[in-house]
Amino acid sequence: MTQRSIHDGRQRRILIGVALMFFAPLGLSFYLYYGRDWHPGGRVNAGELIEPPRPLPAVVLPLLGGGETQPQLLKGKWTLLHVQHGRCDDECGKRLYDTRQVRLALDREMNRVRRVFVGDDDCCDLKELQAAHPDLILIRGSSADEPLLARLPAPAGGGAVAFNSQRVYLIDPLGNVMMFYGPASKPKGMLEDLKRLLRLSSIG
Repeated sequence: MTQRSIHDGRQRRILIGVALMFFAPLGLSFYLYYGRDWHPGGRVNAGELIEPPRPLPAVVLPLLGGGETQPQLLKGKWTLLHVQHGRCDDECGKRLYDTRQVRLALDREMNRVRRVFVGDDDCCDLKELQAAHPDLILIRGSSADEPLLARLPAPAGGGAVAFNSQRVYLIDPLGNVMMFYGPASKPKGMLEDLKRLLRLSSIG
């Protein structure tokens, strides 16, 4: 065996080792929060699991109040996404309040979770909304969000009106929508789900 082949073999082993160091934790994380206990047969989650998780497209979205998002907005952290067409009524306001309190209750882990709201220009008083929810990323509903909304599982009936059901969608740090919470779901259940996911996940 030549010195060159020995060197090439050593280089190959180093590359394989580096790849394993990167991909093994990622694979374990996927197994833990998608494969272990998170299915209807042994249901422990409060939200409705989306099987299989749906990858969301990278899109640039306009912000309420001006400016636009980065294409990778929905990656890197766990995301609670709330879509509202029309006025943000009392039920919509309660949903936003609940997700805010859930995030705050995560305490030291709260920075691993972001909240995103997609609403129309006339959905609400923008200044009041920003004052009540300073952490909320406010997206202006437009044709730009259509590829994103098309990937969200909507209630029976479909169409834009379907999103007024007060669903909150949970998106993982890789940009997959993997769970949703209907109008009857309780903040406590959402909090317990997030605590468990954050504990099990090494990403986001």
